Amino acid sequence: MTDLLMALGEAIGATHVLVDRADVARYEMDGRQPGGRALAVLRPASSAEVSAILRLAAQHGVTVVPQGARTGLVGAGVADDRGDALILSLERLTRAPEVDAVNRTVSADAGVLLSTINDAAGAYDLFFPIDLGADPSVGGMVGANTGGARFLRYGDVRSNLLGLEVVLADGKGTVLELGGALWKNNVGLDLKQLFTGASGSLGVITRATLALQPKPAAQVTALVALRRPDAALELLSLLEARFGTLLTAFEGMSAPAFDAALAHVLRLQHPFAGATPPYAVLVELSSGPVLSEDALEEALGEALAEIMERADSPVLDVAVDRRDALWAIRHAIPEGLRASGQVVACDIALRRGDVMRFRAEALAEIGARWPGLGVHDFGHIGDGGLHFNMVWPRANGSLDPAVADAVRDHVFAKAVEQFGGSFSAEHGIGPRNIRQYARFVPEAVRDLSGKIQNLVAPQRVGRVDFGSINTQEGSQNVG
Repeated sequence: MTDLLMALGEAIGATHVLVDRADVARYEMDGRQPGGRALAVLRPASSAEVSAILRLAAQHGVTVVPQGARTGLVGAGVADDRGDALILSLERLTRAPEVDAVNRTVSADAGVLLSTINDAAGAYDLFFPIDLGADPSVGGMVGANTGGARFLRYGDVRSNLLGLEVVLADGKGTVLELGGALWKNNVGLDLKQLFTGASGSLGVITRATLALQPKPAAQVTALVALRRPDAALELLSLLEARFGTLLTAFEGMSAPAFDAALAHVLRLQHPFAGATPPYAVLVELSSGPVLSEDALEEALGEALAEIMERADSPVLDVAVDRRDALWAIRHAIPEGLRASGQVVACDIALRRGDVMRFRAEALAEIGARWPGLGVHDFGHIGDGGLHFNMVWPRANGSLDPAVADAVRDHVFAKAVEQFGGSFSAEHGIGPRNIRQYARFVPEAVRDLSGKIQNLVAPQRVGRVDFGSINTQEGSQNVG
């Protein structure tokens, strides 16, 4: 390994080959928990340097794990515990984003953060419409195909991706340009989308061209308190029929999740005069300059008033805001849950009409089988996404990892096998959910995925090796 590290130092500069444990440690954890132990951390500053790294790693038979801003939640960007993998950090690929205001696109290096993209695009009243609680890098967003709170209107990263520069793990470090700044380009297979959501398993994304959207000129948000959770779907249908694409977001919050955010994030204020409602929905309308915020607020108020005036109205109360106070409650839920205890997280997706039925059944089953767990669910009800998260209170001590696995297995099996849903709505595939991949994805699909990976990336790269998944035991060789 000494020869390899020396060669890497010559290729990218010795100061950017980190081997000291004090320097390497911060690269061995992601947004949820620590990962494993890396041989070294490499910090290239160009696609040419990334290419050199992959060539050298292939020559020495060493695994490379691409890493973005370490905000992922499935372990795809951290090393395993063998101590022989190289972490390839993209944090130095951060040239200033290039905004084409007329074309409504931005080209940015893979290490550029979402906040930096929006700062650059904001100068032209544009933005990249992926709304997340974290601040991920461009490469990480593409690798995980992130969605976010405004998926309902704008879609996920895949829907807003026009071009990629990638370095293949083919043993030669081949650099490819896939797509570009054209909104329409129908010249054959859309190969760039193979890398979207692939968790870095096919190569290293070094640059992307993304579609931008005009920043809303008017925006209004309402937090709607509901008597019963299942009324959320009725409200969603009514608002979509009334407002169409003006409806930007529709986020659900259970009472336990709501209370956890308010209890542990002290800057928040309770928006309702009475007690926390059984369920609350955050509704956002936004528009270009054709409608003012006064007009939006009046229209939303009229629609909600009609519902509230019904004798069987499911609406208890409404709070309205034109800024970020109500969004702050929604974004604070993950922090509130972590402060409440040990979180058992399940990021699932369902048909929209199934969300509340799944939720009711799963609540009852969790309560009966694991009574110490409190369900604190929330999520993107408008697109069928549900963070069905549970919290084990700190006062109860540590939760047995085997119990946590059993709970997740139960929730995922129910979502996939009983409701035709997904065990990963937007977090992607990584070591932390590879058992579910082996269990729930059909063998023919897994086999084809492995063949594609072996064709595109015969060198070992990333933490997900689709071609070596043991389908009988649900395990994976992650070298």
